[in-house]
Amino acid sequence: MNIKYNSKEIKKGDIFIALKTFNDGHKYVNDAIKNGASKVVVEYGDYEVPTIKVPDTKEYLIKYLYDNYYDEIKDLKLIGVTGTNGKTTTAMLIHNMLNSLGITCAYIGTNGFYIKDFVKKLPNTTPEIIDIYELLIESKNKGCKYVCLETSSHGLHQNRLANLKFDFAIFTNLTHEHLGYHKTMENYALAKQKLFKMIKKDGYAIINNDSSYKDTFILKENNNILYGFSKCDYEITNYNINTKESNFTLKYNNQEYTFCTELLGKHNIYNSLCAIIVLHKIGFTFEKINECLKHTIGPVGRMEKIAYKNNTIIIDYAHTPDGILNVLTTAREMHGNKIIVVIGCGGGTGSDKDKRPEMGNIVLNLANQVIFTNDNPRDEDENAIIKDLLKDTKKTNYEIILDRENAIKKGIQLLDNNDILMVLGKGHEDYQIIGNTKTYFNDKETVLKIINGDKL
Repeated sequence: MNIKYNSKEIKKGDIFIALKTFNDGHKYVNDAIKNGASKVVVEYGDYEVPTIKVPDTKEYLIKYLYDNYYDEIKDLKLIGVTGTNGKTTTAMLIHNMLNSLGITCAYIGTNGFYIKDFVKKLPNTTPEIIDIYELLIESKNKGCKYVCLETSSHGLHQNRLANLKFDFAIFTNLTHEHLGYHKTMENYALAKQKLFKMIKKDGYAIINNDSSYKDTFILKENNNILYGFSKCDYEITNYNINTKESNFTLKYNNQEYTFCTELLGKHNIYNSLCAIIVLHKIGFTFEKINECLKHTIGPVGRMEKIAYKNNTIIIDYAHTPDGILNVLTTAREMHGNKIIVVIGCGGGTGSDKDKRPEMGNIVLNLANQVIFTNDNPRDEDENAIIKDLLKDTKKTNYEIILDRENAIKKGIQLLDNNDILMVLGKGHEDYQIIGNTKTYFNDKETVLKIINGDKL
C-alpha cells in the first residue's frame, strides 16, 4: 500500500497523510519527507514535496482507500462484533470454529491478527483504517473467505471501518465503560450502532434480546435476528455449569437442540450462541456446530483455568462492572469453597473513573477475600485508584498489595481446599504500565512461575 500515516513506515515514493486522530500527524510531515515521501496530504502548511491540501485528511483517506483498494477486498465476507463485553470471545470462537469446519477465516481484534494461527499483535482492538485495509488484503491474499473483526466504539466513532460492508453484525451487550471518551451511555450506544448501518442487504443483524439497549440496534432496514434467554428467534431455555463445561438447550423454530462448550459461564453461553447463529446462517447443521463447539477452546486470557492441587485458578480479562459480575457469578456457580480475587483498575488520562466504585462493590460482595493491586495505573496515583474502588463500601474482606506479582502470590497462599482464585483485569495482556514505564508482565506466566517454583 503506497499511502501511510506513520512517518516511520514511509519508504521511498510513498504518500504520507497527516491524520489527526491520535496525535497531529502534521508534526511528522518533515520526518516522512526525510524518509522518502514523494507526496504529502495535509490540512495546513507548506512543504518541499508535492502537497495536497484538504479540509479533512481522514475523509480524504477514506475515499482514497475505497477508490484504490476496495476492489481487492470486496469479495471477503465480513463479520463484525461489537459490545462492551464478549467481543473477543465471540469473534475468536467464530474464527476458530470456521477454520475447524474447513472455511479459512481471519480474526482482527484485541488478541491480534490471526489467520488460523497467530500472525501478529495489533496496536488497537480496531486498528486505523489503513491498517484494516492492509490486514484485509493480506487475508484475501492468503485464501481467507471470511474475516471476523472486533469493532470497538472508538474505532467506529473514528471511522476506522468506513465504507466496509458486513455480512454479519453482532451486538453482545452494552454496560458502563469508556464514558471518559463517550461521556454518556447514549453516545456510547450510538457509536456502536454505526456497525448496523454497514450491513449488506442480504446480511444479518444479530442482536442480544436481553439487553435494555437492543432497540438501538434493531434497524428496520436490516434482517434482524434476536437471541438470548427471553423469548426470541434463538432462545436459551435451560443451562447448567460445572467446573469443566457449560451445557445449554437452544430453542429454534419450536424445536430444541442441546449444546456443550468448555467455556464456563452464562456470559459464555451468550458468546457461544452468537457463533452458533453465524454458522447456522452460513449453512451448518446444529449437530455439526455442536460437535465443533465441544472441542473449540476460547481465547487466551478469558476464563483460562489452571489447576493447583485441588483448587482452580482462573485468569480473565474482566475489567468492567458487568464483566466482573459475569465471571464472579460463574465462579459461584462452580460451587467451590472460597472465592479469592486479585484485581485492580486501569488509570491515566481519559480513564473511566466512575466505574471504579461499582467494580469494588461487586467484587467485595461476591468474593470471600479480595486483594486489590495495580493494573496499569499509568500516570495516575495508584493509591487514588484503590481509594476509588473502595469509595462506596463498608466491607472489610480485602487487603491492598500494590505489587501485582506479590498480590498473586498472596492469592495463591490463601488457597486451601476446593477454592477458586480469580486473577482479573489483564487476561491476555503482557505488560504493566506504571507512570511512564511499560514493563513485561503476564498474569498466567506469573501464576505458573509461582506454583511450579513453589515461590510462596
